[in-house]
Parts: sequence; C-alpha cells; structure tokens
Amino acid sequence: MKIDRRILNPNPARQAYLPILEVALSAVEPRGCTRQALRRSGDRLWVGERVYDLDRVRDVYVVGCGKAGAPMVQGVEDVLGDHITAGVVVVKEGHVAPTRQVRLVEAGHPLPDARSVMGARAVVDLLQRVGERDLVIVLISGGGSALLTLPAPGLALQDLQELTDLLLRCGATIEEINTLRKHCSAVKGGQLARQMAPARVLGLVLSDVVGNSLATIASGPLVPDPTTFADAWAVVEKYGLGDSLPPAVREHLQAGLHGRGAETPKPGEAVFDQVQVEIVGDNALAAEGGAQAAAEAGYHAQVLTTFVEGEAREVAWVAAALGKEVVRHARPCPAPACLILGGETTVTLRGGGTGGRNQELALAAALALEGWSGITVVALGTDGNDGPTDAAGGMVDGSTAARARAAGLDPLFHLQDNDAYPLLQATDDLLITGPTNTNVNDLILILVERSEMVWPSERLGWVSDPLLGGR
Repeated sequence: MKIDRRILNPNPARQAYLPILEVALSAVEPRGCTRQALRRSGDRLWVGERVYDLDRVRDVYVVGCGKAGAPMVQGVEDVLGDHITAGVVVVKEGHVAPTRQVRLVEAGHPLPDARSVMGARAVVDLLQRVGERDLVIVLISGGGSALLTLPAPGLALQDLQELTDLLLRCGATIEEINTLRKHCSAVKGGQLARQMAPARVLGLVLSDVVGNSLATIASGPLVPDPTTFADAWAVVEKYGLGDSLPPAVREHLQAGLHGRGAETPKPGEAVFDQVQVEIVGDNALAAEGGAQAAAEAGYHAQVLTTFVEGEAREVAWVAAALGKEVVRHARPCPAPACLILGGETTVTLRGGGTGGRNQELALAAALALEGWSGITVVALGTDGNDGPTDAAGGMVDGSTAARARAAGLDPLFHLQDNDAYPLLQATDDLLITGPTNTNVNDLILILVERSEMVWPSERLGWVSDPLLGGR
C-alpha cells in the first residue's frame, strides 16, 4: 500500500514517516491475509485446525459483506478458482476490484441505503440454494453492519437509517451500536447462520473491532448473540434516545422487550454446529507491522496497546502525554521513538463541522503539543475514510496550532465545532491515502525525534489544558 506523497505536508520528516504507515497497511492487505488463511493441497483445504475435502463438497458458495470484501474475494478465488459455484458480496461504494466467480454489490456506508438492502436480499436469495453437502464461505470485514442491511419484519430502511444516524451522533460504542442493529435486523446477530443451515459454513473475518469480538464484528451474522432486547433498550436509555427513535423502531424494541418478538439465536443452538469462524487479520497485525518498519528505520518501537477506546479528544491528550514522557524521561523508551496505539475512538458531536474521529484526535493532539518540538502524532483510519471525508486522518506536531492561527483559524473553535478537516487542510496536516480496501480499526503513532526539545512548562510556566477547561 503506497501513500501519495504529493498530498502531504512536504516537511521531510513527515515524508519519512510514510513508509511506516505503508508497511502497517500492507500487513493487513485483505487479499494476502485471506489467501494465507487458506492452505490447499489438491482437493484438501486446511483452515485453522479443520480440513475440508473438496471432493466431497457438492457446491462452494461465497457470500459476505464489508469494505474489504473485494480483495478478500480475490484471495479466495486465488486458492479455490473454479471450485466456486457462485457468490455475492456487498462492498462499500468505490471499494471494488476485479473478481471472477463472485458478484460484487456496491452499497452505502456508514449509513445503509437501498443498495444495502438489495445486496442483503441477493445474499439471502443465493443461500436458498444451499444444502447439507455444500460449503458456504462467508467473508466479513468492517462496515458489514451497514452494507448488509435487511430490516426485521415491520421495519423499513428509513427506520434503520435514522437509528444508525442517532447512534453515530450520540457517541455510542460500536458494541452498543451493533446491539441495537442486531435486534432490528433479519440477518445480524447469528441470523445469517440460520439461512445457511445445514450447510457447512466457513467464516473468514478481517476484524475492525477492539478485542476481536466475533459477536460485534459486522454485528456477528455467523455467531451466537449474547445480547438481548433488554440490552438493546438499555443502550436507548443510556443515551436518552427514547423520544428520538423512529416510532416503528421503538415499537419493535418494546415488543421484543416484553416477549412479543423473536430473539436472536443464542449459544448452544444447533444452527452453529457446522460453523467455523477464523480471524484472518486485525489491528494487532497492522500495529506489529508498523512497529517492525519503525525499528528497521532506526526507531525504538513499541506497540503499547490495541485496546484504545474513548472520546477522540481525550485520547489525544494521552497520546501527547506519551510523547512528552519520552522527551522528558526517556520512558517507555528513549528517542528516537515510535509508540503505537491501536483501537477505535468515538466522537460526541457538539458542532456542525466536517471531520472524523481521527482528524478530531489529530487536532486535539495539536493543541496538546503546542510549543513542543520533535513530537509528531499520527491518527490513521486504516480504511482510508475518516468520517464523511476523503481523508484517512491527520499528522500533527507542536507547530500545527500556530500555523492554523497564522492562517486565520482558531484551533479550539474548530475542535469545539467538530470541524477538524478544514483546519488540517489549511495547515497541510491532513493524511490522505484514498480507499485502502482494508479496515482494522485505527492506528495512533507517536513519533519522537532525537533533538533539542523545548518544554513549554519551563518557558511559559503552567500550561492549562484547553480541551478540559483548563484543569
């Protein structure tokens, strides 16, 4: 994966960081990850601890959903070729690649659209053909929840669009969002597995969820759902959404809450007896790839965690603090240093600006780093799409805020208005990769160069935190 160097701040140090990001993305290239998970010798296919005798399989079908669907299909086709009978995989608009036996359906993300429903129906229609002698390979990656949308009886697409928009705006976690999605869907939360029984099912998953919970990735279409209607309603109450829900959604959830609706399939049900699910790539793999590239470039490189969650602007303050710790105390390692965090933050929308969680994190980090030299914070969405923008994130340092003010922009105002994109664009601090066709959460890199540092606390006295009200 190559990043176009023409669209980034021309600072040579910034350019030198790009190979680290490129290696991190290449480590989770979906075609290679999928192909590596499948070991074939003649008519025998090994996946994890299981072996499939293709000579005893009548038909092989490929279905799925997610931003990485197209290259994952290519990986399966590389290994199985003409053994594939037919397939349908739903991908995000523009995230396509040449395929042979499997049809790709483009659909909307992060909000589902009519094509999401059309794609889901095409998948379900194809699955009506499968029997107990067939093998169904299901390819799942980030974005699958929106891309594979089939409303539960009594609900319409508009209901799910409004619900998704509400959940994205309130700051709910992906686990909370998917708890509601599963209970408003006919395919999520293990319900797709029902459509395929009694065929043998092989799920290959590129994880975009912190901790790799199979019940959360793409809303867990192949695995038992541990959540209930009661859990879904608890999310509604937590964020005070009861009066904002579409009436049909509220009625549907209340019916399920009081036992008048069918629950999602739970652990121990027979529909999962023939289902195998394997993770083929995740955030940890990308972080480890980036750390190895950084080490080869001469940095002391460490992956600190792949479990980052929380408000983007608050995580930014922690990322900046880690860089300062390297400068002041050479902990957890001396400069030059590359500290890597992985996970997925959230943004509670307070304003009407343009940006995404990685851009917001970068802007907040720029404020936290103001006046410090030699520290750069990179916030990268591995799918190449950060919010409803063409940026993957941002790359900032201690000069970003000053450069913004010189351009007539107030960084704190833009942060409060959730308007990071135009500011980072004006300062040449946007990170733009284009669609990467992969998706394994976000990466945060804190890069510290060995140089003469300036410590604002000594030069200026106490520096308050503009993000936390001067605490």
